[in-house]
Amino acid sequence: MERLIYNKLLQWKESEERKPLILLGARQVGKTYILKQFGQQAFDSCIYINCHNNEFAASIFRSFDIDRIITDIERHTDKHIEEGKTLLIFDEIQEVYNGIASLKYFCEDKPGLHVAVAGSLLGLTMHQGESFPVGKVDMLFMYPMTFMEYLKACGKPAIINALRENDWRAIELEREYLENRLREYYFTGGMPEAVGEFIRTGNTKKTRQIQLNIIDAYSRDISKHTKTEAQRIHQVWESIPAQLAKENKKFIFGIIKKGARAAQFEMAVQWLVDAGLIYKVERCKAPELPLKFYVDNAAFKIYLLDVGLLAAMSQTEPKDILLGNKVFSEFKGAFSENYVLQQLKPISGVNTYYFSKDNSQLEIDFLLQCAGRIIPVEVKSEENVKSKSLHTFVDNHMNEGKGLRISMKQHIEQDWMENIPLCATAPYFEKIMSENNGYTVNPQQPNRK
Repeated sequence: MERLIYNKLLQWKESEERKPLILLGARQVGKTYILKQFGQQAFDSCIYINCHNNEFAASIFRSFDIDRIITDIERHTDKHIEEGKTLLIFDEIQEVYNGIASLKYFCEDKPGLHVAVAGSLLGLTMHQGESFPVGKVDMLFMYPMTFMEYLKACGKPAIINALRENDWRAIELEREYLENRLREYYFTGGMPEAVGEFIRTGNTKKTRQIQLNIIDAYSRDISKHTKTEAQRIHQVWESIPAQLAKENKKFIFGIIKKGARAAQFEMAVQWLVDAGLIYKVERCKAPELPLKFYVDNAAFKIYLLDVGLLAAMSQTEPKDILLGNKVFSEFKGAFSENYVLQQLKPISGVNTYYFSKDNSQLEIDFLLQCAGRIIPVEVKSEENVKSKSLHTFVDNHMNEGKGLRISMKQHIEQDWMENIPLCATAPYFEKIMSENNGYTVNPQQPNRK
């Protein structure tokens, strides 16, 4: 399956300032697959070493003599390593001591050699008892498949082009097809194995079992990597469906267990963020640039890394997602908000917060800083939409620009708000970033106060 990150890997390959690459990401998002594909398609040769339970891998990092390491690998694999033509991949590199630290010496002693490494929960283990090669590595983060990648796997390029161009008329003509695929994506999510199984067979039972297996693997990782905090991390992890089922999705520690306090569980929350298993969206107290200056660290929302895993964790029946509009009309918008955030995360330059007043019911689902401007976003999973909070926010806080509503309705543009269909979330923002290079400020519009 095609992945959007492949183009970034090609850019890394051709960069004159290239350093060894660390591909970050949660387990099962496709890191190993994409690196192998990259090695096979973009290089004359590719050497892959899985460091998990591998005595040879553990032995080669006994010192940082890079010439000796390369010779050992050549003898072990019976393959020649040639700078500029060979991709050397170390998978699960966190499993071997000094593996990550060795990247500093690959950078300094063999800058012409393409070295890429990956590992589940790498972001956590790289700081435990081993020096990290600061300034000596490049890093990319890989996320679950987006809805656009899901459509690519389904194979209908004309629709993908229409979405990329924000061709609203063409999108409306394909409305039924896109809504059916969107239901499927809410069920499968973006884990490549689950997507592949469903597209090949349409078997919901097997697809759901794959998702449950991934969730179980995450649970085992929690127990494996942190024994002291494991119970609290599990409690936070298991509370996420209930947190998202609330009308107000602000994270409430009391939902974890009665009497729970932030001081008890904040490290557990951060562990899950560092592992890439959850996304933390912080509250912004004032809609002023830069939004980071106005963050309220005590208030935040948490979303799961993947909408399909959310469906599995919440034990939502596949038929309730795939048939009819129940997934859009019920569940308090949990799936749609999680879906929208999942589409935004891979887009460079889109910074995500949410907004709420201290003493008011006014809340904006997402407050985005991108392309030098602030965009308030309201997510509606139904066609019967009302945007009272968004309208109030635009009237009171925006001298220029518009609000954005993302919903099941087709494209609508008004003087204060633009509505786009859920299926167009990622390409809409990709187009903004592409056209503005991430820097151009939105043209001024009349003050509507």
